[in-house]
Amino acid sequence: MFNTSMQELPRALQLLLARDADTPAVAELPRRTFLKLGAASGFALGLLPLAAHSQGAAAPAALKPVEMPGAFVAIAPDGTVTVTVNRLEFGQGVQTALPMILAEELDADWSKVRSQLGTNDMAYADPLFGMHLTGGSNSIKHSFTQYRELGARARAMLVQAAATRWGVDAASLRTENGAVLGAGGRRLGYGELAEAAMALPVPASVTLKDPKQFRLIGQPTTRLDAAAKSSGRQDFGIDVRRPGQLTAVVARPPVFGAKLKSVDDTAARAVKGVKAVLRVPLDRGAEGVVVIADGYWPAKTARDALKLEWDTAAVEKVDSARQLAQYRELAGQPGAKHFDADMAPLANAPKKIEAEFVFPYLAHAPMEPLNCTVELTEQGATLWVGSQMPGLDGMAAARTLGLKPEQVKVLVQSAGGGFGRRAIPTSDYVVEACTIAKAAQAAGLRAPLRTLWSREDDIKGGYYRPMHLHRAQVGFDATGKVLAWDHVIVGQSILAGSPFEAMMVKNGVDATAVEGMRAPYPLPMRLTVHHPKVNVPVLWWRSVGSTHTAFVMETLIDQIARETNQDPVAYRMKLMGAEHPRHRAALQLAVDQSGYGKKQLPAGRAWGVAVHESFESVVAYVVEASVKDGQPVLHTATAGVHCNLVVNPRTVEAQVQGAALMGLGMCLPGAAITLKDGVVEQQNFGDYTVARVTDMPAISVHTVPSAEPPTGMGEPGLPPLAPAFANAVSRLTGKPLRELPFRMA
Repeated sequence: MFNTSMQELPRALQLLLARDADTPAVAELPRRTFLKLGAASGFALGLLPLAAHSQGAAAPAALKPVEMPGAFVAIAPDGTVTVTVNRLEFGQGVQTALPMILAEELDADWSKVRSQLGTNDMAYADPLFGMHLTGGSNSIKHSFTQYRELGARARAMLVQAAATRWGVDAASLRTENGAVLGAGGRRLGYGELAEAAMALPVPASVTLKDPKQFRLIGQPTTRLDAAAKSSGRQDFGIDVRRPGQLTAVVARPPVFGAKLKSVDDTAARAVKGVKAVLRVPLDRGAEGVVVIADGYWPAKTARDALKLEWDTAAVEKVDSARQLAQYRELAGQPGAKHFDADMAPLANAPKKIEAEFVFPYLAHAPMEPLNCTVELTEQGATLWVGSQMPGLDGMAAARTLGLKPEQVKVLVQSAGGGFGRRAIPTSDYVVEACTIAKAAQAAGLRAPLRTLWSREDDIKGGYYRPMHLHRAQVGFDATGKVLAWDHVIVGQSILAGSPFEAMMVKNGVDATAVEGMRAPYPLPMRLTVHHPKVNVPVLWWRSVGSTHTAFVMETLIDQIARETNQDPVAYRMKLMGAEHPRHRAALQLAVDQSGYGKKQLPAGRAWGVAVHESFESVVAYVVEASVKDGQPVLHTATAGVHCNLVVNPRTVEAQVQGAALMGLGMCLPGAAITLKDGVVEQQNFGDYTVARVTDMPAISVHTVPSAEPPTGMGEPGLPPLAPAFANAVSRLTGKPLRELPFRMA
């Protein structure tokens, strides 16, 4: 979602949190909340007021909620350890990797480790950003040390509890596989010690293991949720069922921001099971009609029966063909500068490339459509939602419902994908659900209410990856030395109007739109950027700006190599020089593992290469592709990955394979959102292409060994797949590909 290069983001998030003046930036966890966490599955460590503890304990006030093991570790009498995860689990494997990190330092018995998701409590905020966030491939990167220290603190408390019981020095004891061991064969399981340990002070400082001592971290580990997901037993947000629960389905305007002219709900109210039909305000100043019923099907049936007239006179009606023409016109005009190298050498360059690239709007299209369940009581509100930003969503819910932030509890649910759509500054679908719950209560309906989007709602609902146009003029010599690179990007800013705009839009340039440009190649580039305002809501999409910048950079670099008769791998290595060892290592690993340059490809196939860094991780692909019946076919992809220390190799492998398939999906015919007269033309998987299992090539993933702290892996596997595929096709056809999805004609 976010790119990790945004150095000032913590302050931006503090400003965001400060919008609610009565909410402290970092709140102490209420003792009652701690006790509830522990009661669910055992004794949570470090829950009692630490000021009550005596003799030389480290000052507990120095510890922040994110550092207290009590919110994260609960040990049952039978030794079962339940680890609370401070992120949303939506397929990336964090519900296993974070418990692995904590269990490593705890010396837990992995067979007895379980996991659960957290809430909007400040204990579960990102420890570096200071807000709740699953995004920017930061989960493991930002919580690696945090979860190690949590485990080490819990272990120290258990050891001290055993030392007290045995009357020995804690330094004489050791831990192993969920137990404290002493001299003479003494052994106490963690379950036997948890109650005593929870009453002890929480150590402020702990000694962490040397990575050479790791027994869990780095081992291929089956996901804790694998059995539930593969058997259909896993519950997601869409599966929440509360006593007496009703379901709400919304009729939204066909054009973004439109309002209602007239409503005829006679037929809708006649549908059996319908409880109410209400007009409600929606996101971006729009209006809609919500149908509330005792189930999804009657609600949807009734919504389909509504007769609605819309007033679209005051809103822009975007047309994709016209929009592209406007972008082309903008590309020829002066604009904001991100890089500003001297372009004088361009005029006399011996060789030149002039290229235009077009990238469409893309929907996130997660398998689980958006949903949010709201239950209102006299005390406040509880939300069940698969949220990437539960703290932000909780505050938005409080404002919508007229409650104090502390009166809103967000219970994070597993989500069936998201790719950024569940992390939105406007909290659109959460605000919508709360608006409907409030309206329903005013209409006399006091039941828990689940607002559910259909697949069509989701595809047509906006907040897309922005449409972009790139235009490049590159001058170079016969050796491939780039003399001047004049580049223009036109596309909406995803940060405009958001709380992050002040920190991440500099000199008129949205930093997310230009990430991935130029690096790791030292190119003399002038980069001009235009951010037009368009009536289409936009948002980050898995790997953000790198979804388009990687394609442009890696296909142009490859074209220079072809036009100067150089091997594309050797040319990249030459350009990178010695300044980028991680890029070189990832690319070399992919080359070595693929057999590039050593094995003979079948007739009609070609190699394709690309390498790209995003979220501080580097992924290189070497692929094999062909063209069959005029359509490109991807046969194999070999990934070389540098993400520093790998916590769970199976998670990294799955992340790269999933990202590669999503990157492949961008190339397939029909992978585009288009508009006509302001209306989105696509509505379901029948006319909006996503990659399917039948499109999946053989993908092998290889990681560069490293003991350095982990970097992000949720998104970096996506950007270089499409350009590697395109480069292979171009070597077969002799023609560069300039559009996604691929256009062969």
